[in-house]
Amino acid sequence: MGNWEILLDLKPQSLPIIVTTCVLFLLRGVGLSKNSRVRTRQKGRTTRWAIIAGIWTFFLALIFALVMRFLLHTIQSIILSFAILLIIIFIGIVFDMVGMAVTAAEEKPFHAKAAKKISGAKQAIYLVRNADKVSSFCNDVIGDISGVASGVAGTVIIINLVMVKPGLSELYLSIFLTAIISALTVGGKAVGKAMAINRPTDVVFFIAQFLTGLERLTLGKKRVRTK
Repeated sequence: MGNWEILLDLKPQSLPIIVTTCVLFLLRGVGLSKNSRVRTRQKGRTTRWAIIAGIWTFFLALIFALVMRFLLHTIQSIILSFAILLIIIFIGIVFDMVGMAVTAAEEKPFHAKAAKKISGAKQAIYLVRNADKVSSFCNDVIGDISGVASGVAGTVIIINLVMVKPGLSELYLSIFLTAIISALTVGGKAVGKAMAINRPTDVVFFIAQFLTGLERLTLGKKRVRTK
């Protein structure tokens, strides 16, 4: 005889089974409600972060593209224009490496350093705990912006080259420069990802110490002024 058949056969012997079954159903209901609340909160946070990241990407890409276009139009030197392009590619590679290292790193080594009060340990723990947001910002936001900026820089460089030497083909220059930008970006990111996977703790700790130094430069000056 199953549990439901015993429930239908209301006898004194079936009371323990009835109570047990009701308790189990109540516990399952509470567990499902808690899980659903946690899931709704996580979905809300994810949706909120996606909206914020999209807005940040839009405005940062717009500002960065305008600034880069102004600088490259102002700078007449082709060498300096190429140097700015390399800096943009390097920034994208570094942020991609940081986003990968944060997802691969663990908190335990940083807790030991925080116990010894080593500078940058608390910032490293914060980065690892917020790995999803940090990696999204580094890989998606900064990665897309660096891609847009490198494209703008390449376009301006081609225009300057054609203005200096009108005999050059704009089509072949754009194809050649696009290939160079892609090769440098992909190759650099491959090296950065390998370093981030093999040594994530070192990469995260270096970035944490760098952020700590920036905080001391900015907040330290404000504190000194207030004092």
